Amino acid sequence: MPKPSEPVQPRRTLRLRHFIVTAIMGVALLVFVTAGVTSSLIYERTMTRQAEETASGIAHQTFASMFQIMSEGWTREELEEFSAGIEESFQGTPLRLDLFRGDKVSEVYGEVEQPERDARVRRAFETGEIESSSANEEVRYTFPLRARQACLQCHGNADTGDVLGVMEVRQDMGEALVDARGQHLWTFLATGAGTLLAAVLLAAWATGPISRSVRRFQNQVRSINSVRDLNRLETRSISTGFVELDQVVRQVDELVHKLHGVAVDKEILEFELKLLDKFIITSDVVRDWREYISVLLNEINTIIDAYTLFTLFKADEDHYELEIFWRSEPPEATRRTFEKLATRRIRANDDFVEGARITVQHNVADPHTDLHELDASEIELATKSLMLETPRIGGVVGIGVQSDLVRDPVRHVVIESILSTLLNLVGSVKAIYKYTQDLEYYATRDPLTNLYNQRVFWELFGYELKRAASHDYPFAVMVVDLDNFKTINDRYGHSFGDRFLQAYADTIRNAVENEHILARYGGDEFALILPETGAEAAHELAVRMTEATDDLVLTAPDGTRVRATTCIGIAVYPEHGDSTRDVFLVADNMMYKAKREGKNAVCLPDEDEVAKVFREAGETGMMIMQALEEKRIVPVFQPIVDVRSGETAIHELLMRIESSGRLLPANEFIETAESMGVMHQLDYLLIEQAFRHIHETGYDGLLFINLSPRALIIGEFIGKVRTLATDFRIDPTRIVFEITERDTVSNLNVLETFVQALKEQGFLFAVDDFGSGFSSFHYLKRFPIDYVKIEGDFVRNMARDARDRAFVNSIAALARDLQMRTIAEFVEDAEVLEAVREIGIDYAQGYHLGYPDTGFTPRRPGLEATGTD
Repeated sequence: MPKPSEPVQPRRTLRLRHFIVTAIMGVALLVFVTAGVTSSLIYERTMTRQAEETASGIAHQTFASMFQIMSEGWTREELEEFSAGIEESFQGTPLRLDLFRGDKVSEVYGEVEQPERDARVRRAFETGEIESSSANEEVRYTFPLRARQACLQCHGNADTGDVLGVMEVRQDMGEALVDARGQHLWTFLATGAGTLLAAVLLAAWATGPISRSVRRFQNQVRSINSVRDLNRLETRSISTGFVELDQVVRQVDELVHKLHGVAVDKEILEFELKLLDKFIITSDVVRDWREYISVLLNEINTIIDAYTLFTLFKADEDHYELEIFWRSEPPEATRRTFEKLATRRIRANDDFVEGARITVQHNVADPHTDLHELDASEIELATKSLMLETPRIGGVVGIGVQSDLVRDPVRHVVIESILSTLLNLVGSVKAIYKYTQDLEYYATRDPLTNLYNQRVFWELFGYELKRAASHDYPFAVMVVDLDNFKTINDRYGHSFGDRFLQAYADTIRNAVENEHILARYGGDEFALILPETGAEAAHELAVRMTEATDDLVLTAPDGTRVRATTCIGIAVYPEHGDSTRDVFLVADNMMYKAKREGKNAVCLPDEDEVAKVFREAGETGMMIMQALEEKRIVPVFQPIVDVRSGETAIHELLMRIESSGRLLPANEFIETAESMGVMHQLDYLLIEQAFRHIHETGYDGLLFINLSPRALIIGEFIGKVRTLATDFRIDPTRIVFEITERDTVSNLNVLETFVQALKEQGFLFAVDDFGSGFSSFHYLKRFPIDYVKIEGDFVRNMARDARDRAFVNSIAALARDLQMRTIAEFVEDAEVLEAVREIGIDYAQGYHLGYPDTGFTPRRPGLEATGTD
């Protein structure tokens, strides 16, 4: 910090008392003005009183003269001559005298011409009182003429004291007051001007140095636009003319030098605030993340000279993607130099996979400007990097800035903080972008085969049926099944089974046309939509598919050559059905017919077979109605195990129908029940039976219950569930309703109202099959979710597929951040269970942990009890 220079002695100094003298002069001037105004008012009041006295004297003298003449007796002519004489004597003066004859005089002597009586004159006739006043620069003196004893000789109709007339004297004071004010004003101005001039001269002499010093200080302050400009602010040579004020200026100078050592440029702080405004990560930012980073780079360059920014992310196990963002178009040599330095820094990182390849992509924020050539030492010195620990996906971000930044330690510290925040933001955007791509992909795709999933299949199925109906053309649907896949899995293991299923899916995909829609329907089943295709063309394609799969051979781990066989069922719209349900029902039945006929076959229905399919579906409907009437709905409970303790703390409620001595699984009747509109009735009966079983057995764990879409629009559902819980004395906090994004209504507002109503009753909620659809994250945002059940297709392959594991890991991390518990579905072997435990998922569910049963699994620790496949 520079040492302050010695203070310069002021050329002229005034003690503070000199300033007080000036203040006193000002006060004296104020007193002078006040006194002048007061004396003017008193002078005017004196003149008014003198005028009132003059009017009173005139009135009394006139009355005395009139009384003297009248007592001697006079004629009418003499009276008029007297009045004319009075008027003549007042001409040219501000005085005026008016005489008003009373009614009793007029009765005897008749009416005469006289001025009009106003309220004041009428009041004088009535009261007989003298009234004197001044208003509007006029003095009025009203004098009643009251009858005396001598007056009764001529006025026989009057009594002593009666008012025989009124005399009023008026005097206009306007001209006299104007003259008086003028004389007084000139006197006042002459005296005041001298006093004011003396005060002004004294004040100017006292404040002149201050004004000049202030102007000089203002000019210096205007030139300060950044912290670096503080060096130009020099107050040591400024003298205000006051010892005390000069001391304050010296203190300001010392303060400036201290501020220079600790202050930060306003533009840097504004830049930081502006960046914070941009740190809101929206869907647009994630989608256009490259453009977003380019904008941030331009923003940085308004404050500091930053020429490049780069990001690195792990695209695959042995593949990294390096994105380099340039402020302007760089020379080719600079590009190569920066690539070399960046990759060297990246490969030196402990988390970098040895031998992995790096692909580089350059982006230019402003391609219309050119960047100067940078040498290696300049770039190396100015590169900042940051390793992203969470999520650990091998991400590195860095930024290149000009090295002269380190010369200012304060700016360096602030900008380092900004850059660290910026780097975290860029890394987060890139990570979210990567995860979003995965989420969008796996919301529509099967993660093992990369084919469409069941949800998308039904959406496209419905779309194709509407299109075919509108344009009046047929289309075909196939249900394809890989024979003996369960045997392959059991004999050679899930890893080989997955590879075989992938190869089988690739074989089918290569056999069909690009316009055909191929999906993995579930397990070892596939479904195919053939637009604008009739029965004959569909059958020919099915035969080609079986021939292609006949050639599929994979070598198992034990050296065995494993082959595939295929069963395909075909149905055509509108020949075999006019709805998606009917067409798929026929195709599915034809696939099972092919299996019954010896496998590796293709079946296309005839009219009798179509009728049989619908007849059996009708029989299923009758079976459902009878089961409802006879209450043959049986609750079964699948255990959900605490991964850490091994305790069975939760059960999921599943539905079975007892028919002909066996329990029918839900997949044999659920679609028919929903099409009949009785699914909600089955749900009521199932919940009632389950609650009764809980009450009778004393089960104290949680029970998960799946909600059907129909329940959302049945107004009585909430009331019935609440009544059942009350009747069987079940705490609502032990009941968890599962909502599934792929099944529920499209109107989220309806679902939100429904969920909120149940939540207010104390019931809990879980999202089932999380990750299976586009709206999964909207569910977590909008609904009060307590549990997240992770889609089983991701879980069962996570031990062998890094992408599935990363996807499950991200869901688990998200749920933890939102304070939600997680449940992994489809845990079917010990290897998957161990992967679930490593990730930190709370609960697990699957055949490895227990099959559905009509009773509750005891709440015991241990994870080894399983059923057989």
